[in-house]
Amino acid sequence: MALFPDDPAPIDQGRRRRRIGWILLAVALVGAVIFAMVPAPYAIESPGPVFNTLGQVDNNGQKVPLIDIPGQKTYPTSGALDMLTVNVYGDPSQSPSWFDVAQAWLDPSKAVIPMDELYAPGETVQQSNKQDAIDMQNSQQDAIAAALSSLGYPIIGTLTVGGFTAGSPADGILKTGDTIVSANGEKVDSVLGLRAIVAKVGAGHPLSMVIVRDKAQQTVQLTPVLDDNVPIVGIYPSIAYTFPFSVKIQLENVGGPSAGQMFALGIIDKLTAGKLNGGKKVAGTGTIDSSGNIGAIGGIRQKLYGARDSGATWFLAPYSNCDEVTGHIPSGIRVLAVKTLKDSLKALSAISSGSSTSGLLTCPSK
Repeated sequence: MALFPDDPAPIDQGRRRRRIGWILLAVALVGAVIFAMVPAPYAIESPGPVFNTLGQVDNNGQKVPLIDIPGQKTYPTSGALDMLTVNVYGDPSQSPSWFDVAQAWLDPSKAVIPMDELYAPGETVQQSNKQDAIDMQNSQQDAIAAALSSLGYPIIGTLTVGGFTAGSPADGILKTGDTIVSANGEKVDSVLGLRAIVAKVGAGHPLSMVIVRDKAQQTVQLTPVLDDNVPIVGIYPSIAYTFPFSVKIQLENVGGPSAGQMFALGIIDKLTAGKLNGGKKVAGTGTIDSSGNIGAIGGIRQKLYGARDSGATWFLAPYSNCDEVTGHIPSGIRVLAVKTLKDSLKALSAISSGSSTSGLLTCPSK
């Protein structure tokens, strides 16, 4: 049948197609919104608070020196030797949404990390926080030991078992309070030193450990296992040193071992005449052991942005983190790489005097 110009059928079909199109678009939008709100198996790292090791911090509502050395002659300081932190959004019980993850991917100051890289299978937030607190305490002790050793003070260190993970290689073999004397024939005097020995032995290979328990020395055998691709024996090691005088690091609610280098530099600056940083604002990060060796840390890209945003113009980075630093240095900040505390002191000497840094280690900018 022929259609007349005023036949309504083509008009109805056009309206129907548009209506279906709008319905499909609405369904797609609703689906996208719902998906964006679904928890993702990731955590998001971003720059956290910055603390000047030469300055003061809030402690139970009172301002106190972050580093306090009572009873000893200390010297005026200026500028900053900033330690840096990373905020982590997300944990096994509360993940960020896909929308949050998408936003973080577009922000160079943030990192999206698979949840299983931050938490071992079955590990709770409480267990992770406990380990972070132990790592912070040990890093403070190692930093004090490294600083005082560099100034010529004799230091004696003792490594003990502060606890262990149930079902780990140490469970049933080591006990809380055991003193660790050596591992595989090497003397152990730091947490980082023990971890290096375990890593060298590797998972699945026997590790001989000499310990002291109830004043009696004995030898035990453990076999490390892999945890997140890292060989471990499953203990919470705790380091205790005998120092010639008290050094207090008064920082609350911050965990992990990555501030060791900056703690050590802050202590040295307070105990020596002159200004180690020349009064300039310097930031840095890195673990440290009692011998002054500086090690890699996590979240260094976020710390670079945290340093830049706090006004630092110089950054001391562990040389072993250079692969993550290169190509990710924010504008306005210069990076010097360090392997040891001696490297850090040389870098600060050049920064303080304004002399050339051409002979110092760096992380390439690109």
